[in-house]
Amino acid sequence: MEDDEAQEFAISNLTEKGRMANKIELTVDEIVERFVGSFGFSQLLHVFLVSLAWIFDSQNMLITIFSDAQPASWRCIGSSSSCINSSNDGRDASSVCGLVPGSWEWVGGSTSSTIAEWGLICDRKFLAAIPASLFFLGSLLGYAAYGRLADSSFLGRKRTVLLSCLLTSITAFLTSLSPNVWIYALLRFASGFARSGIGVCCLVLSTEAVGHKWHGQVGQYGFFFFTSGYLSLPLIAYPTRTNWRNLYRIISLLPLLYSLFILPFVSESPRWLLVRGRSKEALEVLERYATLNGKKLPTNLSLSEPFPSKMVGQGRKSLPTSDTQMNLWTTKWAAKRIATVMVVGFGVGFAYYGVQLNVENLNFNLYFTVALNAMMEIPAVFIGSVLLSFTNRRQLFSQSAYVAGVSCILRVVFSHGRHEKTDEYKWSCTQLTLESIGFMAASTAFDVLYIYCVELFSTNMRNFAVSLLRQALMLGASLAPLLVVLGRQNPSLSFLVFGALSIFSGLLSLWLPETRNAPLYETLEQQEEEEKLNYVSEESGLELGK
Repeated sequence: MEDDEAQEFAISNLTEKGRMANKIELTVDEIVERFVGSFGFSQLLHVFLVSLAWIFDSQNMLITIFSDAQPASWRCIGSSSSCINSSNDGRDASSVCGLVPGSWEWVGGSTSSTIAEWGLICDRKFLAAIPASLFFLGSLLGYAAYGRLADSSFLGRKRTVLLSCLLTSITAFLTSLSPNVWIYALLRFASGFARSGIGVCCLVLSTEAVGHKWHGQVGQYGFFFFTSGYLSLPLIAYPTRTNWRNLYRIISLLPLLYSLFILPFVSESPRWLLVRGRSKEALEVLERYATLNGKKLPTNLSLSEPFPSKMVGQGRKSLPTSDTQMNLWTTKWAAKRIATVMVVGFGVGFAYYGVQLNVENLNFNLYFTVALNAMMEIPAVFIGSVLLSFTNRRQLFSQSAYVAGVSCILRVVFSHGRHEKTDEYKWSCTQLTLESIGFMAASTAFDVLYIYCVELFSTNMRNFAVSLLRQALMLGASLAPLLVVLGRQNPSLSFLVFGALSIFSGLLSLWLPETRNAPLYETLEQQEEEEKLNYVSEESGLELGK
């Protein structure tokens, strides 16, 4: 009996040793490419569910185009002689500054926008820029907070999106109850902070689930939903054009419904789970992806340790968030890289958001111009998605930035080329065309920069790096409304600044390395080692070529 037990134990021990000997240890990239599928049905569904959040992210960001718009015209009330004798035709809002209060009214009503309700014109006109600027400043701070939360061992990507969506819904509804411009500005600041987690996490959560060849395209799919949210704004704003508060109430419902009924079906990032020492859960996520793709992972498969060998013997299973910041700012090449990305992002953010907000200074119907700009984002996303599959990131970004800048500057040139009043419509159409081309190019540059940033940094600092980029974008965006207010008197000045900054960003991006077809590294140490090896290989190839 004892001999049988001993023999059985020996056989099981040999079986276990054999299984361990045949154990396959691979990285996330290798498992995705070899067993899961680079981009199958499971990843398509995952990307779709995650990217839906971009819709209300763009709605909350750009809603002030309508809620804070200057009314198109005014009219006299009764038989006030001071109003009737005015030489103005009712289309220039600045002309009411000399009229007696109560002798005129806005054609759309006093609740059509915040400017109409709180009288943000004449000597109070710069107050109109404060809510939009504070929104972007709130976003700037929010990106820093959410970037740390998304990389932390507590929340991660998915829970950060949930938190951001719920807070976005609450702050949007509270904004509709604002009693004055100061409370309104404060709530816009809170709204900017709340929605920041969506932009920080959705891009990373999408790209970390697919093979490296699909990083660019997947990121572009997310921006398509951002565009969809932008395009939906005129459709929501037009029926609520007599009451800006109803516009906020409607858009507050979408993130709440998404949090309750869609987000529970989204998987956490397997790369984040691995970096946090939760390799078993990461493998389970990959198993679910493989199952939906009609495939199966080998039973002896395991994820390779993503940390340097010096950490393995110390029993270290995860990197705290503080390591992400320490590595980013104390490693010379990483610090230079993120600093360059942030400066480039500032210029792109200033131009991208500024051109969008500046549509009210064009001599066209506001709803038409916003819808046109939104539709121009669709070809921008499509073109960017196609070009990213075979074009270098750096080249595509810089050239898009150049086109955006040149279009804005040409728009200034054509604005001074009109001499005959009969040519006004023709010149206005030319300016609108240039503005649309410039915005499409700025949109392409904006989208590509996000993909570029994701690929420039490793998993343990990726969300933090993207959050810093978002902060730089929002810093530029927070200054844009001030220039838009100045543009109400001199539109050429604002377009000139937007164009110059866009060209500058394109030039500065030439100092960044190319990332096309590069893998997503898990840690900074791994990235530094692999990039050095690639650099040495390239140098050796050049020497042999000589």
